[in-house]
Amino acid sequence: MSNHLTDESSPYLLQHADNPVDWYPWCEEAFEQAREEDKPVFLSIGYSTCHWCHVMAKESFENPEIAAILNKHFICIKVDREERPDIDSVYMEVCQSFTGRGGWPLSVFMTADKKPFFAGTYFPVQARPGMRGFQEILLKIAQRWKTNRITLSGAAEKVYLELNLNREDRAESAGIDRTLPGQAFQILERSFDERYGGFGSAPKFPLGHNLWFLALYSQVYQDGMAMDMVCRTVEAMRRGGIFDQLGYGFSRYSTDNSYLIPHFEKMLYDNALMILACTAAYQASGDKLFLDTAKKTAKYILRDLKSGEGGFYSAQDADSEGEEGKYYLWEYQEICSVLGEEKGKAFCAYFDVTAQGNFEGKNILNLLKGNDIFHEMQEEAESLRRYRGARGSLALDDKILTSWNALAVWAFAMLYRCSGEKEYLAAAKKANCFLEEKMMEDDSLYVSYRKKRGKTKGFLEDYAYFAAAQLALYEVTGNEEYLECAEEICGEAERQFADPDGDGYFLYGTENEELIARPKETYDGALPSGNSVMAYCLVRLSQITDREKYHQKAGAQLAFLSEKAAIYPAGHSMFLIALILSCHPGLKVTVVLAEGDSADRVITRIPLNAQVRMLGEETAEYPILNGKTTYYVCGENTCLPPTNQFPDKSRDYLFS
Repeated sequence: MSNHLTDESSPYLLQHADNPVDWYPWCEEAFEQAREEDKPVFLSIGYSTCHWCHVMAKESFENPEIAAILNKHFICIKVDREERPDIDSVYMEVCQSFTGRGGWPLSVFMTADKKPFFAGTYFPVQARPGMRGFQEILLKIAQRWKTNRITLSGAAEKVYLELNLNREDRAESAGIDRTLPGQAFQILERSFDERYGGFGSAPKFPLGHNLWFLALYSQVYQDGMAMDMVCRTVEAMRRGGIFDQLGYGFSRYSTDNSYLIPHFEKMLYDNALMILACTAAYQASGDKLFLDTAKKTAKYILRDLKSGEGGFYSAQDADSEGEEGKYYLWEYQEICSVLGEEKGKAFCAYFDVTAQGNFEGKNILNLLKGNDIFHEMQEEAESLRRYRGARGSLALDDKILTSWNALAVWAFAMLYRCSGEKEYLAAAKKANCFLEEKMMEDDSLYVSYRKKRGKTKGFLEDYAYFAAAQLALYEVTGNEEYLECAEEICGEAERQFADPDGDGYFLYGTENEELIARPKETYDGALPSGNSVMAYCLVRLSQITDREKYHQKAGAQLAFLSEKAAIYPAGHSMFLIALILSCHPGLKVTVVLAEGDSADRVITRIPLNAQVRMLGEETAEYPILNGKTTYYVCGENTCLPPTNQFPDKSRDYLFS
């Protein structure tokens, strides 16, 4: 069997192309069909590596009986949330208003004019304690659609009004609130898990932008507790099963407090954010754990997620052979048979592998019992990694997303800046070239690529992340084209997404499809919001260019986000990074490279939060001193004398 998804490019939609459910992609044809047949619409949103999406698909969407009910009474639409974050954002807000929570799969029932009247997440086929059954829900909605439609229509109108309530209110901004970083730190400090690291209780997500904020906070405000929380959290994650001890890279989240048992899917964006967090923490502390973790995470991305064209794939699935985590689990005797008895026993003792197992009778490799992270078992680990790859495989979501790839470019540029290792800069440049060649048309960005560019034009996060990547590349190369591109992209974001009657930026713009609501996302969830990253870009542009228009735009964006973040400052960590950098600007460093010298040799000496300008040759304003690479360093409205060695004392000027 096949349905209307067979010609789609999204791996998630193609997973459902052979379902007995007559799925449509999100398109006007589907809604027109709903009007013609006088049926409600069932909207299902998920993504290809989502475990519970797989479960609901197997239980319900591959079930002929459930499919028959859906096909008879509903028009059914499938959406990949990673390709259409606008649709996901609008209807996730609906789900949260109905249930108080959200997640995927997202299940929404709506009228043909796209107004929802009921929503939830995963539903089992038949009712369970505390959970309604999907079959029962379908039949009740179908019955009410015929006999009591006015109730459903009334609910849809009420939801529609609530979605748009107060969106047009224009309260006077109270300005930039410089106390928010301190408030956020106190919230995170109160929620810090003293025993296991991390924040709150399970499930525990990596949230690299929170760790980045704390690392920066510790550096600026000289707060040892902030860095202690970062150190203990990263070490706990690095020791736990959430970090793949053989192939590296972080899983989506930990299902337990100790980071032993992960939800096994691996996402590009989680790992890119962890690289950014670890580079910031390494620069602030000098702890080699952070740099090593960043480099091993980069190795995972470059080995397992890199496409032949230079871009990066989206994710690896949690499931293999229909079982979550099977790919990563080990039996004691299996390891001994691969490595030999003597080496196998030593390896098992080191990585907490026993005959009894530590997870459902099998074993998740971990170092939580305190063995040295920098162990001497690299050869054995590599042998097991290769064996694991031959033993089974993970499904790969091989679409390439602009926003996530830009985040990876940003991360690799920062890792190069910390390490001076050329492979990271090369990876950043190659991925950036891919985005420029495949995902851009004039100054417009597109969302996704899989064998060919998708049709959906970019959203705010695509523009914000891409601009941040250009700024990162500019600062490590000195190539003015990256800076010019950042300015052009921010200008295009202003044109498409800025609220002409207020502050901030809308999630979708003038070139995107109009939905029943137009949200402005400011909360930094699994990913930093587009508004937060725009604040970061505008702050950096204002500092690099010293242009008044960027000073004004950055100030307005920081004031807008100050108001939004006041409710829960710890949920706006990327904005807080931008705010700290604005209030405490780093050094301005101009490096004039001598003939034969290279940026690789000097870049690691310069603080990560400094504003760097690399010059390949001297100018009248910046002559070379003594024929050697020369540093011009300014900070706190004071400039140090030009020097051939980056002056250690300049770190005293790091923040004013």
